[in-house]
Formats: sequence, structure tokens, C-alpha cells
Amino acid sequence: MCTPVIPRQSAREPSGPPPVSPDDDVRLSAELTAVVSGARRRALRDGDRQIDTAHLLHSLLDADAEAYAVLEAEPQLPRLLGYLVQRSIGYGLRWQGTVEDSGAVPVVTAAEGFSPLAAGAMDHAWARAERRADGPARGTDLLAAILVDPGSRAVEVLTRAGIDARAVLARVDEPSEPEGLWGGPPRSSR
Repeated sequence: MCTPVIPRQSAREPSGPPPVSPDDDVRLSAELTAVVSGARRRALRDGDRQIDTAHLLHSLLDADAEAYAVLEAEPQLPRLLGYLVQRSIGYGLRWQGTVEDSGAVPVVTAAEGFSPLAAGAMDHAWARAERRADGPARGTDLLAAILVDPGSRAVEVLTRAGIDARAVLARVDEPSEPEGLWGGPPRSSR
């Protein structure tokens, strides 16, 4: 049996500054830090060697209300959640022991414990936050980033569940509506 490559913290680690990891990155919001931790736990539990974009998607839906809200309108959301929950016993078994890399985007040097696509998605999320210039990367930044590559496992799971990843990406990128008179979104006649 292979030892997982996913980094873990041990009580016996030497003193001194810990290595920089996405969990400790100041470029991540608190919610996104929780997402990365959740994805790491899922990968370990599923027996996967690396965190992939499907682990990130599952963790986003569990830990980030803003990312969940983007997918909440999808009638196929329960089916998507079913695929994600049953990954370790069904749908995702064919991924075990393989590295997620669609070849569609330039290869990035994967962060330790992340597939090349997941590492690239983290970089893309940070870049989106930098362009926005209003704080650290948020869950919607990562959601958009994992949907960019049509060959990612996250997009594959969405497609299998009957959800159009491009439509979800378009909703993430929609400008937010101005606040209405009472502080909430304005009522629309759509």
C-alpha cells in the first residue's frame, strides 16, 4: 500500500517556521482555508494520493456558502452531491492511483499534495483575487478556477450530473446586483 503524498502535520515535527502551504496562505480567505483542509481530508479518506479538482468542488459545496449558492439553483444539485459523496465507493474509483492532468492547460509545478490541475486552480483563484484587489481568494474564485479546464475532474462530475459547467462559470462571473432599498438584492421581474 502506498503512503499518501498529501502533507500532514505531526506533533513530532521539528520546531521552527512551518513550510508554506495553501492551508496557511494569507492569500486565502478563512472559508477557502477550510475548503483546502476539507479537500485534504477527503483525499486521504478516499485513498487518493493527491487533492484533485473534484475534492475541491466537494469541499467548496460543504464549506463555502457563496460557492454553494452559485449551484443551489441547479435542479441536478442532489445528483451532483450524490456523485461526490459516493466517490470512494463508486464513480471516482477509476481515478484512484492516477494523476489529474487533462493536458488542456500548460502544466504547472504542482504544489505538494495537489494534482497539477488543482494546483493550477489554486494559482488561478489567487490571480482572480489579485485582479479584484479586495482581499484574499474566496470560494467563488476557486469555483471559477476549477471550472476553467473542461478536462478537470470537477467538470467531469458536473457534466455527469447534468450540470453545464460553462453556465455555472458564467454565473460566478456575473457582476453582483446592486443592493435594493432594504439592503438585500433588488426584486426583479425576471
